[in-house]
Amino acid sequence: MLQVIEPATETVLEQIPRAGAAEADAAVARAKAAHPGWRAIAPADRAKLLYELADLVESALDELALLEARNAGKPITDARGEMGMVLDTFRYYAGAPERMLGDTIPVGGGQAFTVREPLGVVALITPWNFPLTIAAWKMAPALAAGNTIVLKPAELTPLTALRFERLASEVLPPGVVNVVAGPGSTVGSRLVAHPDVAKVAFTGSTSVGRAIAASAAHTIKRVTLELGGKSANVIFADADLERAAAAAPTAVFGNAGQDCCARSRILVQRSAVERFMALLEPHVRAIVVGDPLDEDTQMGPLISASQRDAVASFVPAGAPVAFQGSVPCGPGYWFAPTVLYPVDRGARAVTEEIFGPVAVVIPFEDEAEAIEIANDTIYGLSGSVWTENGARALRVARAMETGVLSINTNTSVRVATPFGGFKQSGVGRELGPHALDAYSEVKSIYYATEG
Repeated sequence: MLQVIEPATETVLEQIPRAGAAEADAAVARAKAAHPGWRAIAPADRAKLLYELADLVESALDELALLEARNAGKPITDARGEMGMVLDTFRYYAGAPERMLGDTIPVGGGQAFTVREPLGVVALITPWNFPLTIAAWKMAPALAAGNTIVLKPAELTPLTALRFERLASEVLPPGVVNVVAGPGSTVGSRLVAHPDVAKVAFTGSTSVGRAIAASAAHTIKRVTLELGGKSANVIFADADLERAAAAAPTAVFGNAGQDCCARSRILVQRSAVERFMALLEPHVRAIVVGDPLDEDTQMGPLISASQRDAVASFVPAGAPVAFQGSVPCGPGYWFAPTVLYPVDRGARAVTEEIFGPVAVVIPFEDEAEAIEIANDTIYGLSGSVWTENGARALRVARAMETGVLSINTNTSVRVATPFGGFKQSGVGRELGPHALDAYSEVKSIYYATEG
C-alpha cells in the first residue's frame, strides 16, 4: 500500500494501492483499446462530452480543493484558485475539437490538404507541487485532440488525480482516462518505455527529464518536457519599488517556493538596492505561514521532510540571511521564508534550483548587466521585468532567454497563452492553442484530379 502523508501534520492522510509495472501495462492496454472509439467520435460530440466533464469538475471544486490543500499542504485559498484553473482549462479545450483545422494547398494535377490526427495513447507524468492543475494542462488538450491517456501522478500527491478519474468515468467512455499511482522508477519508467505509448508529457526536474528523453528516444516517442527553473525578477531603479517589493514575495514564496516558475533570483539595480530591501523586509516578515485549512494562511509547509532538508542545505549556518519570516512550532514540514543578501554569484543558492522559500538578491549596474545575470543559468522558464520605461521593458523582455515573462507583474501563466521553457527548462509548450499541436500530428493528403 501507498501511504499518503499530510505535510501539515506529518500523519497518514490516506492509504491507496501502490501500482507497479503490471498496472501500468494494464492501463496502457485499456487506453489502446479505447482509442479507436474515442478518436471516431465526431468533434462536436467529443466537445460536448468534455463540457460535461468540466461541469462535473465544477460540481466537485470544493471537494477537490480540500483534498489538494491537505495532500499538498497548500493554503486553502490557493487550492481553490488552482481548482478554478483546472475548470477553466477543461472548458477552454472542450471547444477545441471543432477548432483543429487543416489547410488546403494548391498543387499541380490535383488538390492537397492537411488534417491533424491524434497520436494514440499518451502518458502523462505529473509532479507534486501543482498536482491536478498541471495534470489538467496535459489531460485537456490530449483528450480534445482525440488521444486516450494514462496519467501517473506523483506518489506524494495522487489523491485529486484518483478523484478526477472517478469523475471522468461518469462521462467519458471506459479506458479513455486511466490513472496509475506508483513510483516513477517502476510505473513512470514502464510508461516511457512502453511500445504502445505514442507520447510522454512530463513535468518535473531537469535530471529526470533528461532520463525520460533518453528512454523515449528508443521508440522515437514524442515528448513534452516542462522542467526546472531559476527565474529572475529584474527590478530597475525607475520601477514602482513599492509595488515590486509587495509582489516579490508572492513570486518566490507562493506554494512555499515549490514552483518551477519561482522568481528566486531578485535582481535589483544597485542604486535602488537599499531602498528595495527596506520595502521588502516587512512584506516577508508578514507572510502568514501555518495550517493550510486556515483562511488566513498564505504559505503552507513543504511537501516532505526530505524536501525540507534539501531546502535547508541552501541556508547553512553562517549563510548571509538578510531577514526571514516565521513558522509554527510542532508537526509539519515548515520552512521560514528567507532572503539571502549579499551573495556570491557562484553560490549554490544563486545557480541551483532550490524549490523552496529561499530568495537571493543580486545587484546590477545597468541594463546590459541585468540581462547578462538573468541569462547566466542553464534554465529559462519564467521571469519578470519591473521598469517604468516601456522601451526598456520590451528590450529586456526580448533579451531574456526565457519562455514565459511578465512586465510590472508576477503573473504570466494563462490558460489561453503558451507555457514552456528555453534551454534546460524543457521542450515544447503547454496551454493555449499551441498545446494541441503537441498532442497531434499533421497528415498531408493529395487527391489527384488529372490523369
